[in-house]
Amino acid sequence: MLRIHCPICQEARDEPEFHYAGQAHIARPVEPDNCSDEQWGQYLYFRRNTRGLHYEMWYHAAGCRKFFNVVRDTVSYDIKASYLIGEAAPQSGEAAS
Repeated sequence: MLRIHCPICQEARDEPEFHYAGQAHIARPVEPDNCSDEQWGQYLYFRRNTRGLHYEMWYHAAGCRKFFNVVRDTVSYDIKASYLIGEAAPQSGEAAS
């Protein structure tokens, strides 16, 4: 089971308290009404499936009920960092929070 540090509550809790909300840092199209079907489909359905560090968005359902970002290694499942939405993503060499 994962232990996830919530940067809002400032404590690590067990994974069942959280819900995975998808890949983090996805840029919404500036003018969605002017997107082609292909562009809109790319935005909605296509995500990176990387081996190694993955930037994810999580929701603390049983706690503060807020969204935040997590850097997780998809090979080892180690959580490297957690940080608030709107903050810059930590680089791969930075320490976990």
